[in-house]
Amino acid sequence: MPRVRVVSRNFMEMVAALPAAKLDLLYDRHWTCQAVFRSLPPLAKQYVLRLLWVENAVPLKSWQEWARPEALSKHQIAIDRLEQLRVILPERKKEVCYRMNPKLQKQLRQALSTGGGPPRDVVSESVAARVPNSADLENYAMKQWESVLLQLVDCAADGPAGPKNPFIIKVFQRSGLLTPSSRENESPSLTDLGFQFLLMDTNSQLWQLVREYVTSSEDRGTDSGELVGFLLELGFHLVGEAYSVNSLSPALQKVLDELAALGLVKLQQGMKESWYIPTKLASNLSASLSESTDWQSSEGFVVVETNFKVYAYTSSKLQTEILRCFTRLEYQLPNLVVATLTKESVNKALGSGISAEQIISFLRKHAHPHVAQKIPVVPETVSDQLRLWETDRNRVQFEPAYFYDDFPTMAIYEAVVAHARDLGGLLFEDASAKRLIVRSDLHEDMRQYIRKQSSGAPAQRK
Repeated sequence: MPRVRVVSRNFMEMVAALPAAKLDLLYDRHWTCQAVFRSLPPLAKQYVLRLLWVENAVPLKSWQEWARPEALSKHQIAIDRLEQLRVILPERKKEVCYRMNPKLQKQLRQALSTGGGPPRDVVSESVAARVPNSADLENYAMKQWESVLLQLVDCAADGPAGPKNPFIIKVFQRSGLLTPSSRENESPSLTDLGFQFLLMDTNSQLWQLVREYVTSSEDRGTDSGELVGFLLELGFHLVGEAYSVNSLSPALQKVLDELAALGLVKLQQGMKESWYIPTKLASNLSASLSESTDWQSSEGFVVVETNFKVYAYTSSKLQTEILRCFTRLEYQLPNLVVATLTKESVNKALGSGISAEQIISFLRKHAHPHVAQKIPVVPETVSDQLRLWETDRNRVQFEPAYFYDDFPTMAIYEAVVAHARDLGGLLFEDASAKRLIVRSDLHEDMRQYIRKQSSGAPAQRK
């Protein structure tokens, strides 16, 4: 079965995991404070607004009076969330009290009083005239993101060769999507997680890479707190507006090149100044995956027939290579790819860590509009067969073991069986014939135990 990797589904979960000192430094930025407030559950927001102009610590019993008895579970969730993000700080006097974080309190007061203003000053009108329109900017972000994923696909056995960005490859390796290169000229290969990653939706893919990018920022000499603050600030930037690069610190200016490689921003250079333009990808960063809509929500392109033929109406190189992961490509036209779901191609995908449900979900999610309204979208004969092929692979598991028989007495046999069961290595027992099978790594222990139980060692065959 494929491994399951649990990742944070919300940027704030990663913010809450920061050390207390770094989290308090983040609250010096008013846009971070607003992003944190925006992410809170509704009840937690109410508590923050109640405490916004309160200077003293509030006893816990007073907090409990704010919630009705039937809402105590939501009340506790709100308190826990506020504590995790250090929005409220505990104070122990005669009784447990909570005080609002003074830094966050100051920033939210200022934002509420003044409106906050834009995150950064936009560039001059002469520069704004050279900014690409929304359609061109979205096409740029789409091509940039496809180029990122194509570098991952290139590492598959049948993938095409192409130029690779060392930064992107390093992020893939740190995320466990590619194997680390032990030799200088050795190319990394796709892992089980890498194959699963290719079938995920765009927002999940982006978040997983950004999460690893932030986690490894300290190793690259970038302060993780400053990086998180800037990424949260990007959520307040207007998509398509140009912002001066000179308004950023030197460390963040270096980060812009890496964010541009991921398609989060577009960089442009003028005669005297340079600027960056946030894309639609950046606007979803501070939202949870369940709240944000899939950025690449274009029309579907896949038609699956009952004869296991797959017709993909696409000219995208990336989509073609993803289909190649679990189908056998028959032929390709400028805007049409014809493939077949075969037992060999599906077994290859299953062996790479992709599950049958992931393949079915991908085909269903990217169904062509002409078949997307059908029930079921993927024919039952196809989906059932994919699940059967997966079941066939999981039916039998091979494990090295030792076979023991010819015990002199039933008492010795039962003692040996109990010993093997206590060690957690008993695979099979047949009391009527006095035979058992034990994992091979316990053979030495079993042999010594059997010798103690009987004067002559029983016969053992592997």
